[in-house]
Amino acid sequence: MEWAGRLNPGKWIEHSRFVALACKNIAAQCSDLSSDLAYCFGLLHDIGRYAGVTSEKHLIDGYRFCMERGWEKAAQICISHAFMIQDIKTSIGTFDVSESDYLFMEHFIKNAVYDDYDRLVQLCDALALPTGFCLLEKRFVDVAIRYGTPPATTLRWKKILEIEALFEEKINGSIYKLLPGVVENTFR
Repeated sequence: MEWAGRLNPGKWIEHSRFVALACKNIAAQCSDLSSDLAYCFGLLHDIGRYAGVTSEKHLIDGYRFCMERGWEKAAQICISHAFMIQDIKTSIGTFDVSESDYLFMEHFIKNAVYDDYDRLVQLCDALALPTGFCLLEKRFVDVAIRYGTPPATTLRWKKILEIEALFEEKINGSIYKLLPGVVENTFR
């Protein structure tokens, strides 16, 4: 992350660290997940941003970065974290990629087999600002202000809320109790 941050400094570094911590804390309460793996997946989900300021290109850049190192699951999450609905048309960003990369991503998203690590990173991505943890709804507004509200916005929000419910059932409680400073950061 330090290397990536030197290449492209920005708020994405701190955001990624908070995503990783949320993944670790929630996974630690799930008997079928590794908190260490979850932390790594959370930390690497936006690693494609090392290549510069881009929109959806960071997804494929992250995928390639991880695949070059043999990190297949981390590579999948570099793409899957942005597609809680497995349809490329539900993107909120701009496809600043080649046609062949777009077609690869479209096929990849449609055919990927998601597991609870994919879902956990999707959830934790929506719980983390660069300043710390927050309520999902605050992050929803943060992203809507920056990216607008494409047609799939509310469907994406509903899917994240479903994933929240899934993890709250797994841990038998609120995810927010596992996120230090969530109240203070939400109401800043």
